[in-house]
Amino acid sequence: MICNGGVKMATGWILLLLCLLQKQAILVEMFKCACAGTGCPHDNDTFCETSMKCYASIEKELEYDEVTKKKGCVDGKPKNKVITTKMTCDISHEGRAIVLCCTGDFCNEHLSPTLPPPPPEPEVDGPADYTYTYNVSSLLISIIVPIAAMIFCTIIAVIIFKKLHKQRMRELNARDPERHQINGLTAVAAQDDTLQEMLDHSCTSGSGSGLPFLVQRTVARQITLFDKVGKGRYGEVWRGLYHGENIAVKIFSTRDEKSWFRETQIYNTVLLRHDNILGFIASDMCSRHSCTQLWLIAHYHEHGSLYDYLNRNTIDVDVMLQFMLSAVSGLVHLHTEIFGTQGKPAIAHRDIKSKNILVKKNLQCAIADLGLSVMHSQKNDTIDMGSNTRVGTKRYMAPELLDETMNPDCFDSFKRVDVYTFGLVLWEIATRCVVGGIAEDYKPPYHDLVPHDPSFEDMRKVVCDAQLRPSIPNRWSTDPTLMAVAKLMRECWFQNSSARLTTLRIKKTLMKIGESSKKIKPDY
Repeated sequence: MICNGGVKMATGWILLLLCLLQKQAILVEMFKCACAGTGCPHDNDTFCETSMKCYASIEKELEYDEVTKKKGCVDGKPKNKVITTKMTCDISHEGRAIVLCCTGDFCNEHLSPTLPPPPPEPEVDGPADYTYTYNVSSLLISIIVPIAAMIFCTIIAVIIFKKLHKQRMRELNARDPERHQINGLTAVAAQDDTLQEMLDHSCTSGSGSGLPFLVQRTVARQITLFDKVGKGRYGEVWRGLYHGENIAVKIFSTRDEKSWFRETQIYNTVLLRHDNILGFIASDMCSRHSCTQLWLIAHYHEHGSLYDYLNRNTIDVDVMLQFMLSAVSGLVHLHTEIFGTQGKPAIAHRDIKSKNILVKKNLQCAIADLGLSVMHSQKNDTIDMGSNTRVGTKRYMAPELLDETMNPDCFDSFKRVDVYTFGLVLWEIATRCVVGGIAEDYKPPYHDLVPHDPSFEDMRKVVCDAQLRPSIPNRWSTDPTLMAVAKLMRECWFQNSSARLTTLRIKKTLMKIGESSKKIKPDY
């Protein structure tokens, strides 16, 4: 029994083993695949055997731009391993290679893999020429638009400026005293008449020291400026030409409008014209280079100011007395009130100094720069100071101005200030007078006591506290005329203003000095 059982068990194991061997034989069953291209182990082979799969592939070499097609076995005997790439079945490698696989005899014979089409190039918005046009247009727009905006803003600014300028001109014209006197004026034609003829006519017209209003505007438009002859805190002085005659044009800066208006107002005072006061011709507002200019047109004197003349020249006793007497004659005329219908108010200058006195061709002096002047009329007993609050030159300030003790409600106080400053001018003139072949170099008053540009406090300490005055040179003691002039100037700059001489007394004293020296014959 045991033997029979053992035999049966062995038989079963054998049968099981046979079954496994049969199944393994089935698993390793071989089949044939078509070969083509470089997929075959030998060039004359048309098939290969494999126990795995058949394949068909197509590959594009990027370097050479060539397409290679292959067919063969994926796996099998060592001699039939024909796939030479690392590609696997049914995989596309970036569009450069395709491998298709199948199972069965010659199943790959009809497989024809194809490469996908190349990816489309990025689309361009419109044709190339359209893109180019678009770029140029953008560039033009980016340039033209800012320029156009700038031009537009400039035009708007110019329009606004012109409107403001016209408004400003109307305001200035409204303040022009002559514009309120148009009725009844005689307009003299400015065609071929000489300037002197028009001025002679104006003296009899009762319209003031200058030309009538309508003629003033005509003269101003016909003036040609040539060269700048002076400059000060008020602006500039130019030499101009009108009908072949030299004239002086004082151009005020706009910040000094009050001085221009005041000087115009003073010069238009009736009966102001005098040989020793600067001859006034016209006053005008001009627009030059889109700017408003304030013009005051007067006679031209080539020697310039007394300050300029004394810096360049020494003088003899004759010229010294002529300078002094002619200058004080103009000051007397200013200080004197003339009564009557065609009268003239009394005027105090308030800024007498050598720079504000001009030297005429005949070596007589003429007082100029009336922008700080004050007027007084006994009829209404009022002092007209205008709207200009500027004070005079610090170096020439009287003691009562420096210590602030002057009474501004008394007109004589202003005239006494003029006398003090005129005494300093007398000293300036006398120092340049040659006696015995000697004359001092020109120096301004107090040159040895205060800095070049003294402050208010500097002048107060010297003039008020120390009560010093310009020194009298020792050489003057050798000349009677200079000694008499020295005595006169001391009487002009007394500390006590009420003790100072009047301008009329100064004039009479100078006439006596001239007569006693027998140097000049007074014509005043």
